[in-house]
Amino acid sequence: MSARKIAEWHDAGLIDTATRDRLVAYEADHARPLLLWAVFGIGALAIGLGLVSVVAANWEDIPGLLRLTIHLALIAGLLAVLFAREERLAEKSPWAIEALVFTLAALGLTFFGHIGQVYQTSSPLWQPLAVWLALFAPLLLLTGRSWPTALALMGGAVWCAWEYAGAMTDYGNGGPGLGLLLWLAFVTALPVAFAPLAAWMRARSARPDFWRRLEQLALAYAVAGASLATALAAVGAFGDGGLTKEWASMATSGAVALAAGLGVVLARPGTSGAMAGAIIAGAGLVLPLAYAADNLTLPPALLFFALWGGIGAAALAAHWRGVFQLSVGVIALRLIILSFELAGDLLMSGFGLILSGVMILGVAWGAVRVSKTFAPVKEDAA
Repeated sequence: MSARKIAEWHDAGLIDTATRDRLVAYEADHARPLLLWAVFGIGALAIGLGLVSVVAANWEDIPGLLRLTIHLALIAGLLAVLFAREERLAEKSPWAIEALVFTLAALGLTFFGHIGQVYQTSSPLWQPLAVWLALFAPLLLLTGRSWPTALALMGGAVWCAWEYAGAMTDYGNGGPGLGLLLWLAFVTALPVAFAPLAAWMRARSARPDFWRRLEQLALAYAVAGASLATALAAVGAFGDGGLTKEWASMATSGAVALAAGLGVVLARPGTSGAMAGAIIAGAGLVLPLAYAADNLTLPPALLFFALWGGIGAAALAAHWRGVFQLSVGVIALRLIILSFELAGDLLMSGFGLILSGVMILGVAWGAVRVSKTFAPVKEDAA
């Protein structure tokens, strides 16, 4: 906040002189020299890029064992700094801890690739990812402060799950059996289980921001999966709708999401927790229904509207202004796409293009009006 803005508020009579003085004093005590930080950051970046360039230019001349030793020593050194200075660093700047932990996680992930390069080994990608999760997920859970570490943890889990599913699926030999499909569906849906864990820890940890972000990422994963399922069903991507073994796998994923949603409701009592859990559970219910509606036009779109309409209703109840506005915008966009799907021939004529343009403007105007009129005044933390 600038001193000029504070002075304008005082001149307009919005704040009195005492409040103005307190604001000015607070801003002076908590001022961040962004320009100076930027200079330091540019200097550090230049040094880092220089070191990387020197190492890259002489990469083949450095013995592989020496490279691995240096890599491992960097990890060990950063771990030592983290555990020896965590409290002091956290008092000065929580973001220092966040940056340190994120760097550690990145070094740990690249270490496995480094091993493969030195010893010319190869393995399915999910295996080093699984080892990385086993070694570094506890560190991220115990020390993470905000969204970078939460994103690293959630992203690593999702990446590992889908790499495992891809490696274990062999459609060239008749496709996987029912048991394997159910197992793979369970594995790919498992990252949603971070939601009840994070919901339970939010009120019991000194790092609520980290757990809130982790819960939000798990919720976003569930919603994204359900939304993608309706989109795939609309274009017939599942290939064969109905009650097949693939449908059973979708139902398994849905059951995991449903259980995670109920877990959030139980772990975090209150309106916000109930609405977050309801969204995750609703996403789980959409999955098998979307598969059953494969290769149809209207039913998958209606499922999409139901999902995001429910998200909008939950946002209203929990006073999540941004989420409500997002849901309105997403529904408006899907409505436009649906109109093209139902009347695609109109786009082949100039008159049809004019009507489509008018419709798009009308839907956009309506979405803005709805968002402004019904959006909650206050947005709470989800």
